[in-house]
Amino acid sequence: MTAIDPVCGMEVEPETAEWKAEYKGHTYYFCAPGCLRSFEKDPEKYLKPGGDNHSDHHAAHHT
Repeated sequence: MTAIDPVCGMEVEPETAEWKAEYKGHTYYFCAPGCLRSFEKDPEKYLKPGGDNHSDHHAAHHT
C-alpha cells in the first residue's frame, strides 16, 4: 500500500519512507526532505480540500 506525499503528490511506500511527520494524529509520508520541510512550515496549506498541493514540488526538491 502506498501513501501520497501531501506536498508533491508522489507515491511513497510507508514501510521504507525516510521522511515522515505526525500531524493531528495522522502520519504523513514524504518523498524528499524538502517536501517534509514545506509541510512542517504550513501543514494546513497542503491538507485543505481543493488546496494547491503540488505547487511547491519543484522548489521542495531543489532547495
